[in-house]
Amino acid sequence: MNITKEQIDDLNAVVKVDIAKDDYQEKVVSILKDYRKTANIPGFRKGHVPMGLVQKQYGMAVRVDEVNKLLQEALGKFLSEEKIDVLGNPLPKNQDDFDWNQDDYTFEFDLGMAPKFDINLQPKKAIAAYQITADDKMIDNQILSIRKQYGKLVAKNEVSVNDEVTGSFRNEEAGIEAATTFEIKRLKGKKNEKAFVGAKVGDVITVKSKALFEEPGDYQAHLKISEDKAKELNADLAFTITEVSNRELADLDQELFDKLFGKDVVKSATELKEKIKEDAERQFVQQSDQQLMNDVTERLIEDTKFDLPGEFLQRWIQSTGEKEMSLDDAKAEYERSEKGLRYQLIEGKIVNDNKLQVTFDELKDYAKDMIKSQMMQYGQMNPEDKELEDIAARILGNQDEVKRLSEQLMNVKMLNFFKENVKLKTKKVTFDQFVKEVYN
Repeated sequence: MNITKEQIDDLNAVVKVDIAKDDYQEKVVSILKDYRKTANIPGFRKGHVPMGLVQKQYGMAVRVDEVNKLLQEALGKFLSEEKIDVLGNPLPKNQDDFDWNQDDYTFEFDLGMAPKFDINLQPKKAIAAYQITADDKMIDNQILSIRKQYGKLVAKNEVSVNDEVTGSFRNEEAGIEAATTFEIKRLKGKKNEKAFVGAKVGDVITVKSKALFEEPGDYQAHLKISEDKAKELNADLAFTITEVSNRELADLDQELFDKLFGKDVVKSATELKEKIKEDAERQFVQQSDQQLMNDVTERLIEDTKFDLPGEFLQRWIQSTGEKEMSLDDAKAEYERSEKGLRYQLIEGKIVNDNKLQVTFDELKDYAKDMIKSQMMQYGQMNPEDKELEDIAARILGNQDEVKRLSEQLMNVKMLNFFKENVKLKTKKVTFDQFVKEVYN
């Protein structure tokens, strides 16, 4: 057997594999001898079938199978030993004159080569690392929400601007019939507020559906219609009031503090604000970390320039699709996935150059920490290590879970690496400012 590689350009090569009869014949003969012992052919006793008949009936199929096995094994070994870094898998070239009836064979494969490139982790313009803070407005709103949640409802007969109303919206033609409860303050504009204020239990109020609520999600919650339908619809809605209530706010006292955080954890309104701020900012870290990952990823893709063997990859996508795919469809799929492929190559280089690979011991420790955290949420504060080991072993026995946890742990490693090595600039913002900068 002989294997050679011809480099077409930096990103494309052709591998030629020559397989001679001597490479496969001994194995084929051995398999056919075993077939002869077990072949069940009418007119012959088992084990006494003429070898020529076995050869005629099974010989070509066995040869094709063994040559293909030999070919795949040799090709994989060659790429590994020669440290040839390829994208996708080798693609067999069309050989119109190929004939299985000959003794010696030549196979050719196209290779898409992984590009060589450098990564700059210190861009001219530093990437923003958001530090999201909970401002007074957010904390006050959270306290108000808590006081409402733990307050008590007092039934009323007449609606005022600070009340909640219960009833049902109805418009037969528009297909709307929805029972709901909402605060008058959630209505949009003074005109809608005025329609309700002063009304009594049993009254029917007519309002327009368009621009009825302040927040977009309220249409789904209170009218049971989609946002798209809400934008198009301008129907008269009849609302029948069945209940009116006012929510008295809970007192900021020790009883409330204990309900929220446990006995004597918080002892004053000042400590309550500090606790809410601390908890909120701890949750914000996850959002700021995810945004940092997104921003660093985008910058690396944008700044790291290299070519890809696009034509090869399009043919590879076409050949590996679950369904038959045209070349145009494969090209479109390649264009959709090119950005992700570029980041995979960048991430792979960072991982290899900096030895960030996930080890089994790291994965086991990560799984145990995750399990311990989940158990603490259900009141098991000090689980024994053996219990954690047993649960982790069961989880890591599932390959899907291993893959999922490995990806999570790799994301953690990459995030920590970026924080330590990428040129960043800390930017303090409130949550509202963060949302405005990132999502608007």
